[in-house]
Amino acid sequence: MHRIRALAREWDRQNGPETFPQERLAALGDAGALSAFATIEDEDAVDRLRTALRLVGGADLSLGRVFEGHVNAIQLVRCYGDDEQRQALERSLADGLTYGVWNTEPQPGMTLQAASGGYRLTGAKSFATGAGHLDRALITARDGTRRKRMVLVDIAAEPARADNTAWQVRGMRGTMSGIYDFDGIAIGAEALIGGPDDYEREPRFSAGAWRFTAVQLGAAEALMRHWRDHLVATAKGDDPIQRARFGRSVAATRSAGQWVARAAHLAEAARPEAIAHVLMTRGIVEDAALQAMEGAARAIGTASFFDGSRVDRITRDLGLYLRQPVPDQARDRAAAAWLEGDCWGDDPWW
Repeated sequence: MHRIRALAREWDRQNGPETFPQERLAALGDAGALSAFATIEDEDAVDRLRTALRLVGGADLSLGRVFEGHVNAIQLVRCYGDDEQRQALERSLADGLTYGVWNTEPQPGMTLQAASGGYRLTGAKSFATGAGHLDRALITARDGTRRKRMVLVDIAAEPARADNTAWQVRGMRGTMSGIYDFDGIAIGAEALIGGPDDYEREPRFSAGAWRFTAVQLGAAEALMRHWRDHLVATAKGDDPIQRARFGRSVAATRSAGQWVARAAHLAEAARPEAIAHVLMTRGIVEDAALQAMEGAARAIGTASFFDGSRVDRITRDLGLYLRQPVPDQARDRAAAAWLEGDCWGDDPWW
C-alpha cells in the first residue's frame, strides 16, 4: 500500500494526458495492485482494497475506473470460475495482464451460438472501458436459451476491433470507453465463466457497486485537499464564510467515507442488508462530491477552470463518473429498503 500511496501522491501533483493511462496502469502492476485483490480473505483485505481504490481515484479518475473494472473482472473469474480457470487467471496476473468487465451493448445485443468445437460470438459491447487497450474482457452474452452467460475473451490480439472515435466527452476521456465488435470471434468452452445468470447474481451484482463509490470518494477527497491548499496559500481561510463552506464539505465528505467503509464490509461479507447500504452510499457519495465540486470552484474561482488545473480535471471527470447507471433509481431503492425494514427501533443494520 505504501507504493500505491506514493504513486497516487505523485500523480495528483499534475494532470496526466487525457489518453488511456497505460503507463500508470503498468505502474500499478509493478506495485502489485493488479494481482493483489483477486480474493478478499478478511476485513483487513477489504480495507486495503478500499484504500487502494480511494487513492487511485484521487490521483486519476480514468485510471480509477479502469482499475476498479480490472478488480471486478478478476474477482468474478475467481468466484465463478473452475479450478483450471482460476489457475489460468493467476498465471495471467503474474504476467501483468489487464482485465475489464463489459455488460452494456447496443441492440440487438450479444449472443453466444454453438459452433464447431465451441461457440461463436455475435454483437458488440458499448461503453467498453479500455477498449483496444486491455488484454482480457469479461463480457455477457445470451446463450441459446436467452440466458446471460459470462465469457472471458482474449482481446489483446485484436485492438482494431475497438472504435473509440465516438468517445468525445468532457470528462473521463482516458477510459476510452468505446465500442468493441465481437462479431465472429470463436471461443472454446473454457471461456465460459460460471453458469447462466451468475453475472447478475445477488448480492454481489448490486453490492459490488461499493467499489466505484470508493473511487469517487477518493476524487472528492482530492478536491478537498486542493481546496484546502488554496485557502491556506491565499489566506482565504481567515474568512468565516469560506470556513463555513469548507466545514460543511468536510463533514459531508468524511460522512461519505464512513458510509463507503460500512458498505464495503457488508458487501464483501455478502450480508443481506448490503444492497440497501450500497445503494444509499451511492447517493451519499454523490451529494458529498457535488458539494466539494461546487465549493472548490466557488473558493478558487476562475483559476479552477483553466486547462492544467487539477480542480478542473477532477471536476470534469467526477461530473461524468457520478452518472453511473440510474443514480435516481438507486436512491429510490435504498429509501424503499429503509421503509420496508423499519430500522428505527433496534436498527439491526448498524
